[in-house]
Amino acid sequence: MSPDVSARATPYWMTGPALAIFLALVIIPLGMTVLLAFYDWGQYKGIVAEFTLKNFREIFSDSYFLEVFLRTLRIAVLVTLFAVLIGVPEAYILNRMSPAWRGICLLAILGPLLVSVVARTLGWALLLGSTGLVNRGLMALGLIGQPLEFMFTETGVVIALVHVLIPFMILAVWASLQRLDPQIENAALSLGASRLTIWRRVILPQIVPGILSGSIIVFALAASAFASPAIIGGRRLKVAATLAYDEFLNTLNWPLGAAVAVLLLAALVILTVGANRLVERRYSQVFE
Repeated sequence: MSPDVSARATPYWMTGPALAIFLALVIIPLGMTVLLAFYDWGQYKGIVAEFTLKNFREIFSDSYFLEVFLRTLRIAVLVTLFAVLIGVPEAYILNRMSPAWRGICLLAILGPLLVSVVARTLGWALLLGSTGLVNRGLMALGLIGQPLEFMFTETGVVIALVHVLIPFMILAVWASLQRLDPQIENAALSLGASRLTIWRRVILPQIVPGILSGSIIVFALAASAFASPAIIGGRRLKVAATLAYDEFLNTLNWPLGAAVAVLLLAALVILTVGANRLVERRYSQVFE
């Protein structure tokens, strides 16, 4: 083999193992799931390897599945909205801190990511229960007369998911803030601009790409979350991920569960790609 050919082949040899692992662990299982979604199933005959659209027809014709997907979308949108409302100011404060305090706050922000998602969610279940710390504290302060319903409700699921996913929003916005020259704010102050005007006219347009990037991550993770909806929502509050789980392991209707998973994946890919195009367009407008 000539040196030129060997040099051209080197990148392929170096990326080959990673591509093989990605193919074996991601692409092939996804392809098998998509294929399984078009198989037939019966209670007595099991899975039949014949092409059919019965599973997708059942999903689109049954209002129960529509309700589950709409609930999944609603929870993901609410989690993303609260992550923006809480995470953006927190990222701005983090960016203005001294390095010593910033390190401590970063540890507190990243702390939820260092703990198992099941342990975190069980902790929220103890806090949000009818006899949990939240309800007992509110009743002790005289703010409520009877416990609020957090468990097995969308409110409880949203609270747990916001706690789990808000670090992704904070880090995305903080990365955008680090590109912002602090002297721009000082220049605006010297010209008589108020703090609100500086935030609205100077800072916010610069960090919009970070907000959009963080929103994509939070929305995708919230829509596909399983542990938090399963523990906090329980069996009465189904989302797409728990619905697919039940079809696979409870009713043993693997093709229908695969169809639910494929539709969830397709919806997330379409929304993520569309939002990513918006982020790229916004980056080009900001930094051109």
